[in-house]
Amino acid sequence: MKVLVTGAAGFIGMQVAQTLAARGDTVVGIDNLNDYYDPALKQARLDALAAAPGAERFRFERLDIADTPALAALFAAEGFERVVHLAAQAGVRYSLQNAAAYGQANLVGFLNMLEGCRHSGVQHLVYASSSSVYGGNTRMPFATTDAVDHPVSLYAATKKANELMAHSYSHLYALPTTGLRFFTVYGPWGRPDMAPFLFARAILAGEPIKVFNHGRMRRDFTFIDDIVAGVIGALDRIPAHDPDFDRAAPSSASSWAPYRLFNIGRSEPVELMDFIGALEAELGRPAIKELLPMQPGDVEATCADTASLEAWTGVQPRVSLAEGVRRFAAWYRDYYRV
Repeated sequence: MKVLVTGAAGFIGMQVAQTLAARGDTVVGIDNLNDYYDPALKQARLDALAAAPGAERFRFERLDIADTPALAALFAAEGFERVVHLAAQAGVRYSLQNAAAYGQANLVGFLNMLEGCRHSGVQHLVYASSSSVYGGNTRMPFATTDAVDHPVSLYAATKKANELMAHSYSHLYALPTTGLRFFTVYGPWGRPDMAPFLFARAILAGEPIKVFNHGRMRRDFTFIDDIVAGVIGALDRIPAHDPDFDRAAPSSASSWAPYRLFNIGRSEPVELMDFIGALEAELGRPAIKELLPMQPGDVEATCADTASLEAWTGVQPRVSLAEGVRRFAAWYRDYYRV
C-alpha cells in the first residue's frame, strides 16, 4: 500500500512508519518539526528511520498539517491509499498556556486531513484520539461505550472533537475512519515531556522528580511495540457500514457509517510509585521524590477496556512493564550516553 503517516518525526509516528516500510509498504511521512520539545530528537528519529530496514520505501517531507494548500497539494499529488494520522499538538498541561496551538493543529489540521482523504479517495483513515477524552469519568476500566462529555482539559476536548468530525465524514462521504484512544505510551524514542523521560533524566542527574497527587496515581502504561502493532492491525481492517447498528440505543464506538472507535492500551493500570520503582531499579539509582498536589487537567487513574480492539485486530499487548522499563532505560542511557 501507499500510506501517509503524519507526525512521522514523533514518538509513535516514527515507529509506525518504520514498521510499515519494513513490511513492504510505500510510506510518505510528514511533520512540521516544531519546537514543542527538542527538534534534535525529532531529527534523530528521522535519521534512525533512514537507516532502518525498508528505508528505501520511506520518504519524508516537512509540512504542517494546518497549512491547508500544502496539505491539499500533497494529497492530490500522491494518491495515498491509507492514512495514519498521528500529528497533533500533544500534552495536557501545555494546553493551559497555549490554547491556540491546539486549535490550529488538532482542529484545523484534522479538518484538513479529512478533506484530503475525502477528495483523494483514501480507503481508510486511522487517527489518534486519547484516553484524555474520558475526563472526569471514574468507572474503570474506561470503555468506548462510556459517555465522554466532561473533558477536563482543552487537549481532551480537541480529541473528542476529532472523533465527532471523523464520524460526520464517515456518514456524509462514506470515508472509513478508525479512531484509537491511546493510553500512556512509553518506550525508546519517547517524548521528553512525558513522565518516564522526565523521571529518567532527573534520577540520573540526582535531581528531584515531581510526583503529582502525592503519588496516588495509576496509569495504563503501554509499551510502544504494542501500540504500533495495534495501530497497524487497525489500519489493515477497514470498517464498513454496520446494518445492525441500533439508532434507538446508539453506541459511540460504532455507527451505521463506516466508523469505529477503540481503546489502545495494556488494560493493566500500574501505581505510579511502582513504575518509579521499576525505573530506579533499571537505572541503579534512587529517585528524590517531590510530592505535589494534583495538577489542573490531570486525572487520578486510567485503565483501558481493549477487548473490542483485540477482537477486531487479533492483536494483544505482549510487553510486560518490567521488560518495557528495561528497554526504555537501556535506550535512554545509550542515546544520552549516561
